[in-house]
Amino acid sequence: MALPLVQAPAGPTPARRAVLARRVRLLVAATITYNVVEAVVAISAGTIASSTALIGFGLDSVIEVSSAAAVAWQFAGRDPEAREKTALRVIAVSFFALAGYVTVESVRALLGGADADHSPVGLVLAALSLAVMPGLSYAQRRAGRELGSRTAVADSRQTLLCTYLSAVLLVGLGLNALFGWSWADPLAALVIAAVAVKEGREAWRGDACCAAPAAGTPTAATLGGEDDCGCQPGCSCCSGDGRWAGPAAR
Repeated sequence: MALPLVQAPAGPTPARRAVLARRVRLLVAATITYNVVEAVVAISAGTIASSTALIGFGLDSVIEVSSAAAVAWQFAGRDPEAREKTALRVIAVSFFALAGYVTVESVRALLGGADADHSPVGLVLAALSLAVMPGLSYAQRRAGRELGSRTAVADSRQTLLCTYLSAVLLVGLGLNALFGWSWADPLAALVIAAVAVKEGREAWRGDACCAAPAAGTPTAATLGGEDDCGCQPGCSCCSGDGRWAGPAAR
């Protein structure tokens, strides 16, 4: 027997969408400002210490700025949805560029690149970024999901990737400073490169597990399977796997 059609209520009201769009713009501005400072400090400290990890981290900050700028450009227009595809492509290319650079530098370091000196500035910067970035990513992801914006969600994942890189940098610099294990950082960075490729592919295709469907739309929650994030079981915005292929994936 065919199930009856249920008309889903509309998504956020125009007033609520305006509030969410303004919130996304503010979060993007904060991300850009922080990453500009982070890039200058990391690249300067990395050059002084001959640290490819620190220089790579600084260049990642530059890529993060380009991703956030793409979202800012999208939401600066009268019709953000019309600019969504282009912004997603910019974010995807940012992921690929990051993956390519990290891979090349990691392989070069593993094959006998110059050993980096101890960098107290780098350790402090990595620890600070590890504390700041998760909050920015979480706030932008929540706003992006409620708004149904795939670009805001994709950029929040770029920010989250920066958090992973902060952890890798902190561990790598720490092990190098404590034990002289220069191979630890490039090895872990290769894992981050693989994650970046995955995220880039999903952004390019426009996968939007985290772009929440309109309020009332039948989801996994109606079947008792929704998790705490409001996503389907295994959704990438919550646990790293799976995709939402429902009404929001337009």
